[in-house]
Amino acid sequence: MVTRFPVPFRWSGGLLRASSSRRRGVSAMARGGEEAQLGGFLEYMDMLRNYERSGVPRGAGTDSDDGFDLGRMRRLLRRLGDPHTHYPSVHIAGTKGKGSTAAFLSNIMREQGYRVGCYSSPHLLTIRERISVGQHGGPVSAASLRDLFDLAKESIDESIESENGSLTHFEVFTALSFLLFSRENVDVAIVEAGLGGARDATNVIRNSELAAAVITTVGKEHLAALGGSLQSIAVAKSGIIKEGRPVVIGGPFSTDIEQIIRDRAFLTQSPVISACDTGIRSITRGIGRDYAKPYQSCDIFVKISGDMPLYVELHDVKLQLLGDHQRQNAVTACCTALCLRELGWNVSDASIRAGLEKTQLPGRSQFLTQDEASVLGLDGASAILIDGAHTEASAKALSDVIKTVEPEGPVALIVGMASDKEHLAFAAQLLSGRRPDVVLLTETGIAGGTARSMPASSLRDIWTGAALGQGIECAGIGANPGDEAPTVNIDHLAPAAGTGKPAPMLIGCGAAPFSRDLIKAASRLLRRADGGGGAARGGLICVTGSMHMVAAVLQQLEQ
Repeated sequence: MVTRFPVPFRWSGGLLRASSSRRRGVSAMARGGEEAQLGGFLEYMDMLRNYERSGVPRGAGTDSDDGFDLGRMRRLLRRLGDPHTHYPSVHIAGTKGKGSTAAFLSNIMREQGYRVGCYSSPHLLTIRERISVGQHGGPVSAASLRDLFDLAKESIDESIESENGSLTHFEVFTALSFLLFSRENVDVAIVEAGLGGARDATNVIRNSELAAAVITTVGKEHLAALGGSLQSIAVAKSGIIKEGRPVVIGGPFSTDIEQIIRDRAFLTQSPVISACDTGIRSITRGIGRDYAKPYQSCDIFVKISGDMPLYVELHDVKLQLLGDHQRQNAVTACCTALCLRELGWNVSDASIRAGLEKTQLPGRSQFLTQDEASVLGLDGASAILIDGAHTEASAKALSDVIKTVEPEGPVALIVGMASDKEHLAFAAQLLSGRRPDVVLLTETGIAGGTARSMPASSLRDIWTGAALGQGIECAGIGANPGDEAPTVNIDHLAPAAGTGKPAPMLIGCGAAPFSRDLIKAASRLLRRADGGGGAARGGLICVTGSMHMVAAVLQQLEQ
């Protein structure tokens, strides 16, 4: 029997309860100059071990002797009053899609009027993006985060000392997010796992506080840290399933991977709701534009019988997040919301629709506006798409988006990646869709450092090999197209008249670190490679390979 939450429970006391007047004061603060208020906090956090910057050790995410020690996370939380036990949570794991699913679900619950805490990672411009609280959905204010840290610092210091300095950046920040949710008296927390699931710092949520678990996808990212196989990754992610609590699975999964998840659910007597159930139908009817920004119009129909009967029928849902993968993430979030409804939460069809339609995420199939393009020094003729894709699966999804929104016209890719990704598979997927006319490889910092950045010259060799493997003729354009693009002679690369043979794909290394000059170079190269036709059509420039590449573009806009 699945425990119901007919009324979201609230904690009646606590270490760091904030008054309502204090909350109003924080929410009313001016947004300008907020980061300056975090100076001491950021310096403190920078002293902690940060695996996002250095890379995760082999086996760290497995439920084994090599895995992260959840005991130190529990001991830290105990010092803080076990804040994660003061509200119900939805725990979301998955190789891809967990951030979008968390955003969809958070907005659905906000539309219903619930106070929602959402915790996700990584961030783009400020660490505050990882925490949102209340009904506005924006990043936590600097003042609120600073005050929280000041009040909790003594307990954190004691924990760091007692753990011989082994507490990590992610563990401390996760604990602070749980504490803030308790302090702000949220109705529900939507918590995104960082790595895997079983040994992730977020996996301290017990079945008594877990409303539902969600597993979006299982892919090959972080292979070494998660055991070396898709099967071991599935085992790690299924570690968030708790005794007697429902689990929503996104997918689609291969048969053996889904069976691993279902076996874990069987052992814990957890009902399974599949977003790929035969009773679910979803379709994209077309691409529309709102103020020149594209959206996909979708129909979503859910009718599942069994232990947890779910039903909703939504027509012409306008999703701002593009692609079949985002439609599937929306379906997964929809199933989770319906699951919560079945557990006793008040979740209307109207709130589901509004939450799905209002969801947008920076760096996920994000098209820049004409004003933003002009800030980067472009005249607006070229569309600019930024997407943090960095796996084979996400490259396939991005390729489909490009094919949908830019079926004709020239395409340029600007790619920078971390060193621990599947570079060849990523390149092969993007090259197998709309063949780009220009590919520029560059470098960007990863989590504030360069230790994990893949050299642009190495990426160029990989992309050249991937292109040749698909029979795509390439032409090198020098070591620094950001400098050479205005003068490089590519006239001889145009196809001979009447041959029907496409011009060679231009490929080269860009200046490091990435800057707006590379986007301007890509625009010039697109027009010349297109024989002048690109001057009228503009084409599409896509910046991808890492969320850190996306952050670099957004930082250029801020500057």
